Amino acid sequence: MAEVKLFRTWSSPFALRIVWALKLKGVPYETIYEDLSNKSPLLLQYNPIHKKVPVLVHNGKPIAESLVILEYIDETWKENPLLPEDPLERAAARFWAKFGDEKAVPSIWESFTNEGKEQEEAIVKAKENLKYLEEELKGKKFFGGEKLGLADIALGLLAHYESVFEEVAGMKLLTEEEFPLLSAWKLTFADAPIIKDNWPSRDKLVAKFQATREDQLLKKAPK
Repeated sequence: MAEVKLFRTWSSPFALRIVWALKLKGVPYETIYEDLSNKSPLLLQYNPIHKKVPVLVHNGKPIAESLVILEYIDETWKENPLLPEDPLERAAARFWAKFGDEKAVPSIWESFTNEGKEQEEAIVKAKENLKYLEEELKGKKFFGGEKLGLADIALGLLAHYESVFEEVAGMKLLTEEEFPLLSAWKLTFADAPIIKDNWPSRDKLVAKFQATREDQLLKKAPK
């Protein structure tokens, strides 16, 4: 039997992608929770370049970076494919997953970790990115069509973490009025059994990100 271990933290949305994928595939695995302020020698051994979670270890071999891990899982365990058969649709799923990591999520983070004029400017940029996602969902239940897939898992943090950021930072970003399709997708995605059963506690996330935001604002404050 394959030995599968997942190095993660309780709160990392990037590690959560791997939890969802393994659960969707029905792959049993062992969880190793990391404290990123005191990283274990094993984590540093398995991911010496980035020194981050998540790391998937399959039969002693490590794979790092969440989008890379998702594709590895999909190629290794064929049940419930995350990527469609069609090459064009596969390319689209990869594109939107990458768009989330390179554009949408960083712009939301910028909105969250700023205040005043800087926050207003960051919100404008974040909404521009969210509009592309809204457009992509026209006529679809999930980003890949009728079935939850790779792009949904990659963008899944929008369904829980984004509203935590809104609450902590006192901002409005992803509203039903402006983004009806994205709002509907959030509810559908968050309600899927494997997704719903594995969210971290919202109260704990609020407390964690309150501390994170204060820390970020302090770093940016004029000395």
